[in-house]
Amino acid sequence: MTHDIRRVDYFYTTVQDRPGEALRFLSALREIGVNLLAFTAIPVGLHQTQLTMFPDDPARLKEEGRKSGFSLDGPHPAFLVQGPDAPGALVDIHERLYQSGLNVYASTGVSDGEGRFGYILYVRPGDFEAAAEALGI
Repeated sequence: MTHDIRRVDYFYTTVQDRPGEALRFLSALREIGVNLLAFTAIPVGLHQTQLTMFPDDPARLKEEGRKSGFSLDGPHPAFLVQGPDAPGALVDIHERLYQSGLNVYASTGVSDGEGRFGYILYVRPGDFEAAAEALGI
């Protein structure tokens, strides 16, 4: 199966878990001209949410975020996989990592409903270079 795998950087911040927090943050990113490849929001604890951003230009997010007073943790490495959607689209990726003795720490995927998918893949930082080699990048 043909898919593109690339290294990406992500940043995260923690906000109060209340209506409008993601909207406020995403609106601020739009104002400073940051384009995102991916975005996730997950609860951490009872009253907080972690917002994770995968910018197409990490240096821009880092610099403009600092100027805007954002409290960002990162950059941290991950992999972005994109390709044609089909049954088993992720099997080859996981098999290569498994055969190299590497564990997938976390992942998130989505199909666009028109035949393509995107997949964010995290491995432990100490395994990142070995995972990149196993994935052929």
